[in-house]
This record gives sequence, C-alpha cells and structure tokens, in this order.
Amino acid sequence: MATERAGSTRARLAVRMAGYVLVMAATRVPPVDDHTAVRAPVEFAVDDAASPLVATAIHAGHDLRAEVAERIALDEPARLRQEDPWTDRIIAPAPARVVVNRSRFEVDLNRERDDAVYRLSDETWGHDVWTAPLPEDLVRRSLAVYDDFYDDLAARLDRLAARGPFVVLDVHSYNHRREGPEAPPAPAEENPAVNVGTGSLDRERWAPVVDTLIETLGGTEVRGEPLDVRENVRFEGANLASWVHERYPERGCALALEFKKTFMDEWSGRVDEQHLDDLTAAVASTVPAIVDAVAGERR
Repeated sequence: MATERAGSTRARLAVRMAGYVLVMAATRVPPVDDHTAVRAPVEFAVDDAASPLVATAIHAGHDLRAEVAERIALDEPARLRQEDPWTDRIIAPAPARVVVNRSRFEVDLNRERDDAVYRLSDETWGHDVWTAPLPEDLVRRSLAVYDDFYDDLAARLDRLAARGPFVVLDVHSYNHRREGPEAPPAPAEENPAVNVGTGSLDRERWAPVVDTLIETLGGTEVRGEPLDVRENVRFEGANLASWVHERYPERGCALALEFKKTFMDEWSGRVDEQHLDDLTAAVASTVPAIVDAVAGERR
C-alpha cells in the first residue's frame, strides 16, 4: 500500500513540477519599490489533501502594510537581506504549502508572540528598524496577523493530525557573508548548505523521518557536488517548530530547514536561477521518501 501511495505521489509531483518550471523561468527578484503592496498576509495551497507533508515559507514575504512601511527606517536592500526570498520556490514541490507574504519586519511568525514585533536593535541584527517607537495600536494590528496565522494553521493541521502522523518542513534561508559583499564567506565547516533543525523534536520518536530527510536530501547533487546536509550545526529551529511539537506531541514532526544563501547574492538580491532550480529539484526528490517514512509511522 505504501508503495502505491509513493508511486501516486511521484506521478503528481512530476506533473506539478513540469508546470511549475514555466512559472519559475519568469520569476525574478521582487521589485524593491513594491514593499507596500498588500496581498493576503498568508497563502495556503493544497495539491494533495491526503498527503501528510506540509511545507512552509514563513519568512519569504517582503510586503508591509502602509502604516508599517511609512515608519520603517531600514532601507530596502538591508531588509531584503534579513528576509528569506525564494524559499517559496524551494517549497514548491511539497503537496501542501504555506507561504507568508508579509515581511518578518511587520511581524515575525517564527518568534514567540511577545517578541514577534521587533522593537530594539538587538532583536534585529543590530539594525535600527523604526523612525520612532511604534504605536501600540499598530503593534496590536500586527499581532492580529500573527494570531490569525496560527489559528488558520492550527485548523489545517488539526485535520491532518486527526488522520495520523504528519511532517512540517519549516523552510528558511540564512546569510553566510555577513561581513560584507567583498568579504570571504563564513567557513563551510560551520555553515552547511542545509541545516536541519531538530532542537524541540522528540528525536528518537521521529528518527526514521529525520534520517530519511537527511539521507535523501544529502544524496542529491547541486552544482555537481553532493548537498551538504547536517543537523543542528547553525540552527535548531524556532517558534514554529516548537509550536507544532507542543500542540501535536504524538502526531507532529516539524523540521526546520535552513538553506545557505549560496543560491543568491545576499547583498544585491540577485538570484542564481539554475542553482535555485537545482535546490527545488532536490527538495522534490525528498517528497516521496518522506511520505513513505510517515506511512511507516502510521502503521
């Protein structure tokens, strides 16, 4: 039965990826002067409602509400550098996806609620983000986005949990040239191409799923070399992963994937399309394996 499900998953995935390539070819860096665009804060997309796998890109967004945008002191390139652009493309192969369009500088969904709206420079990598202290009514409206997100996600994951174990791939990206555009990158020994965060996870309980992800993703080649995938080297996961594990202690497995920004120039925002496509294909290769591993947990 698991083999049949995996075959079906691969077939759906092949169709979805074939169509998605056409979209990716036309996609480029979001225009930096479009930061006040108000799309829906969050987009949920489901291709296979029966799948136990969901992927999220909660720091992919660059949009700000107008009242937030008019108070931000941080310039566009600096803000984009601390966001996770293109992670929505990396998660495209997942059978269900959650993409956040709002910038983490409006509200950071990967921090606890009390810390989700940045106030101080030590919360924002030393940046002075605001032209003046934020009014409390603005903060309340930003936190309403936070509350709505977790309420909506809970409703969706509750339905998955009712059917059995499930996996959330919490996908992010991270900078490795923080010293400047001309400075050497941070040492590869301490900065894997993909960091898998499992800090709040019951690692023994979910070992088959975690090991499958690391082995499958690490078994792919990107730019002619095996992808360097390691666990808890730079990051162990943050609020979203902890929230999943607290709400679904027996059913939910959240893995925080941090992709090093070798697929783009983190200072200019320019993307290497082929590299990004290769990473997306690498994630696509893990989907059937993860679904199979979860199926084993369900038996």
